[in-house]
Amino acid sequence: LDGLKVAIDCANGAAYKVAPEVLWELGAEVIPVGIEPDGFNINKGCGSTDCAAMQSQVVLHGADIGIALDGDADRVMIVDEAGRLIDGDQIMGLIARHWLAGDRLQGGGVVSTLMANLGFERFLEGLNLTLERTQVGDRYVVEHMRAGGYNLGGEPSGHIILGDHCTTGDGLVAALQVLAAMIETGKPASDLCRVFDPLPQLLRNVPINGGAPLEREAVQNVIRAGEVRLGKAGRLLIRKSGTEPLIRVMAEGEDEGLIVAVVDEIVGAIEQASR
Repeated sequence: LDGLKVAIDCANGAAYKVAPEVLWELGAEVIPVGIEPDGFNINKGCGSTDCAAMQSQVVLHGADIGIALDGDADRVMIVDEAGRLIDGDQIMGLIARHWLAGDRLQGGGVVSTLMANLGFERFLEGLNLTLERTQVGDRYVVEHMRAGGYNLGGEPSGHIILGDHCTTGDGLVAALQVLAAMIETGKPASDLCRVFDPLPQLLRNVPINGGAPLEREAVQNVIRAGEVRLGKAGRLLIRKSGTEPLIRVMAEGEDEGLIVAVVDEIVGAIEQASR
């Protein structure tokens, strides 16, 4: 990594010592952030769950790239040299393309969840690769990877599982794959890391007061109508939260106005049915 200036945000968590040291040992000029844990400040205004501090530090110091880990260092977000955020879908897309070119990608595709952006799926299709979707949760991703012989999977949130190296998410190991691609190609992070244009995506959480509004015929009719309106140019995902009294309504597609309208109609129907 000689010649690279790398900002690393350790979220005042598990990697506060090892991550900057690894980058320094590899020859990078390191700008450390979030390396003063006190037992209370983990993930507080820092790390992959709050990247504003990292983004400003990258721009302030003229860094080539920023790496933001979360508290237990199993998630990662990347920031390019202009301070723009790169999410897990883009990181997986970059690694998939890089590994495919080096004949390292196994399984003929990538494993992600129902929340993966449709633009990511289309990008993989352009490489003759598949996107295998699982339930939300990295444990489902890992299970599917093992069952299908895949060595790359993860979530938009930055859980990236690299089967050749780890059995679970490791933000630093995933970030090293991005850095390796930068060194090998000589491209800046802004060119290398944005591998596809994400489709507009809207997620609304609808509080419910018990009952089963998704089973109401009126709600089902509105959902079916929304699916028809989106057609093949979009995608609709409706699911009940497993931890909160919420129903999550997500739509994505090429027409942002249309997805807003579809989500609003479905949310309205659920709210009406749950009264």
